[in-house]
Amino acid sequence: MKFKNWFILIVLFLFQGISAQIKDPVKFKYQINSLPNNEYEAVLTATIDKNWHIYSKDLPPDSGIPTEMKLSSKDGINLIGKVAEVGKKHDEFSEAFGAQIVYYSDKVLFKQKFSLKNNAKPANVVAEITYQTCDDRVCLAPNTLEFEQKVIPIAATETVSTTEEITATAITGENKDSIRTIEIQETTITTPIPAVQEGLKVASIDFANPQTDCGIVQEKNSENFWTYLLLGFFGGLIALLTPCVFPMIPLTVSFFTKGSKDKAKGKRDAFIYGFFILLIFVLLSVPFHIIDGIAGNVFNQISTSVWLNIVFFIIFLFFAGSFFGYYDITLPSSIANKSSKAEDAGGIIGIFFMALTLVIVSFSCTGPILGSLLGSSLTGSANIPMLLTFALAGFGFSWAIVFGLLALFPQALQSLPKSGGWMNTVKVVLGFIELGLALKFLSKADLVSKTFFLKRELFIVIWILISIGLVLYLFGKIKFPHDDKKAKISMTRKVIGVLGIGFIIYLIQGLFPGERPKLQYLSGILPPINVSYLHDEKDGILGMHPEHDYFKAIEIAKKENKPLLIDFTGYGCENCRKMEEFVWSEPDILPILQNEVILASLYVDDKEALPENEQTSVDMGNGQKKKVKTIGDKWSLFQQINFNNNSQPHYVLVTPDGKVINTPVSGYMPKEDFKAFLECGIAYFKTKR
Repeated sequence: MKFKNWFILIVLFLFQGISAQIKDPVKFKYQINSLPNNEYEAVLTATIDKNWHIYSKDLPPDSGIPTEMKLSSKDGINLIGKVAEVGKKHDEFSEAFGAQIVYYSDKVLFKQKFSLKNNAKPANVVAEITYQTCDDRVCLAPNTLEFEQKVIPIAATETVSTTEEITATAITGENKDSIRTIEIQETTITTPIPAVQEGLKVASIDFANPQTDCGIVQEKNSENFWTYLLLGFFGGLIALLTPCVFPMIPLTVSFFTKGSKDKAKGKRDAFIYGFFILLIFVLLSVPFHIIDGIAGNVFNQISTSVWLNIVFFIIFLFFAGSFFGYYDITLPSSIANKSSKAEDAGGIIGIFFMALTLVIVSFSCTGPILGSLLGSSLTGSANIPMLLTFALAGFGFSWAIVFGLLALFPQALQSLPKSGGWMNTVKVVLGFIELGLALKFLSKADLVSKTFFLKRELFIVIWILISIGLVLYLFGKIKFPHDDKKAKISMTRKVIGVLGIGFIIYLIQGLFPGERPKLQYLSGILPPINVSYLHDEKDGILGMHPEHDYFKAIEIAKKENKPLLIDFTGYGCENCRKMEEFVWSEPDILPILQNEVILASLYVDDKEALPENEQTSVDMGNGQKKKVKTIGDKWSLFQQINFNNNSQPHYVLVTPDGKVINTPVSGYMPKEDFKAFLECGIAYFKTKR
């Protein structure tokens, strides 16, 4: 290793509280296998921690960092074919990248066949692998590791051991066969990093002791489940207002409260009835758990399949037609008849089949709503079965609680509105909503296929037309088959119609360019901002042009007397793009970034090469060497040394003299958390400057 313009800096991460910040979710094992005809196969086995993944070598441009395995030898080898990948493959569409991405979880093998140029002479074979690791919240800096092994041809006289342990200091062993296998027991970044560019360590930075302790405590992102529980709950309440269900409420409750001589027993049976409704809806999600157990990748394939998204688009159009009253979607009558007959069993079994009958006969109204929950869950998270369980539980709980409360307070039945034409209005409004949701699936198919026909503005225009149709219907200008031709327009319809006009005005603003993205409340539904007639790559990040060098940015911070926001990011970091589009662009966040701080975006995957005299290789121990050849390598090492962290996005606020203001934060986070982090640090800085 060359030490010109370099000095030895020993960074000891031996304390538990410090080492816990560095993440190393991938362990590598390197071995070379002997093949017939004097050929060999180099195998790098990556064992990946749960919830993490490593990208494939085959990724589209401008997306994640593809894994790259290179094989070389000073003694001369001939590569045979290309690198092969073997592992649990995931293929899905990334809205943040606007492209189809491929990655592996659990375990993946990278294989490269080769032969020796001189079969009579041993050769040192070097395997170099460059990769990036991500989970649902953060991406780690791209890493380059190097492994070396000597291959002894059968014809050679030198003998070495079959298996050899590699440590940070020596390679030992003697051969009994023609191959050696290198086993890497552990790969951590808690070992000393002995070679660092001069000036890379900033003495004033002490991440463990920030100036103030008002940083937020980040928790594992699990609120998605409760969001879907609420979605299901409100979906169930809406379904209760449809013609298939609403008229059955007073009949069913009266059956339990008046049909039994024992009023207490009648109310108890009503509660059991409600419980069975909840149970039946939850049981509807069980098949999805079974499917997920058999083929865990099936939902990713469904959610990113072009043809299946088109099928969902057609199904949602079909749902809309049903809600408009052109036809009914019903289950076979034989199913309802069998369930109804089973009610005669009496007791708890009879009550169960009463609940099942209700679910079956109401399917024409609830089916499209349940289909919408299924469709939204397919694009909501990797844990689709559990999301669907929460959504269906919320749906069933809303029904259970309504029937239960009305059984407990039967006098409340008199307060319920009478059945009438308003229930058909609810169905038709749901039909327009189904049309809007259908467009989301067509957009996903368009993005996955990379046709990019349905751009953001065209999507908005179609939604505007759907909204105009809804408003015209609410004001009585459009009629559907089951509408009363002479019905008066109620005040409720007029109010909702006015709200619809407001929504149209809200949508229209998305058609015009602005300093920041519009329609933030529709983020994740509309096509990404880069799939647009208005997008220009030269516009920078939301109109901002941050510095890409910490040392230059800190000088600007000194001149303007502002705190410096260090944004450890990456071109291939999906969560970084999500933060920029969905959080940074918020109207109460963007002005802070533009006016209150100096922004330094340090790209840990920048592939621009460093000057040759600044390039080196860092011994990470256990036979692994980290290459420091690019600007990205430099900022990745800068992050690890100064902040003991290697995840992206990672945000740090520092004073112009380089002191950490408050506790840094990492990963994709809610706007409120990021805003609290910024406001806390900026407020403290203003009181001390």
